[in-house]
Amino acid sequence: MQKKPFSQASENNQQPILEVLLRVFADRKQLLEIGSGTGQHAVYCAPRLPRLIWQTADLEANHPGINAWIDDCPAENILRPIPLNADHPPWPVSTVDAIFTANTCHIMAWESVVNLFAGLDSILAPDALVAIYGPFNYNGQFTSDSNARFDLWLKQQVPHQGIRDFEAVNCLAENIGLTLVEDNPMPANNRLLVWKKD
Repeated sequence: MQKKPFSQASENNQQPILEVLLRVFADRKQLLEIGSGTGQHAVYCAPRLPRLIWQTADLEANHPGINAWIDDCPAENILRPIPLNADHPPWPVSTVDAIFTANTCHIMAWESVVNLFAGLDSILAPDALVAIYGPFNYNGQFTSDSNARFDLWLKQQVPHQGIRDFEAVNCLAENIGLTLVEDNPMPANNRLLVWKKD
């Protein structure tokens, strides 16, 4: 039996994230979660957003853990993970009107973040919403000492990791016709950014 992976950060932030998603995704129908990780966000949020279909997605190595969480916390609107690598288009998914991804941009190489937005451009419905959770810098500056320490730790683990500049990410979003509609402050110096397709 597959042991479930566990992320304390996911456990800590799932309720604040849900509170935003309940509001912004209230009328959404098809959601793709990019980088489902352990699967904790999916099994926590999807049952509370029953009007949408929540498609999990990640690198295949993470699928057993995601499936273990789905096995333990099944919901009719959660779909089993599909293989998705931002660097390997085309993605195996049709048009969606909602995207959610948490704690991915600072883990991926910057080139992969660029590829992520290029991939989004091919699957977003005309009025789609894109919600990205994680730490961001503003005006080239860390928003807290703890984020500065976290960025150093990330780079020590893998040099290509690091907290991204909001302005650079927003530029990628604008290049595919997305307009920032919300910048929500979250616990532990994180943000939940929401863009809408023009």
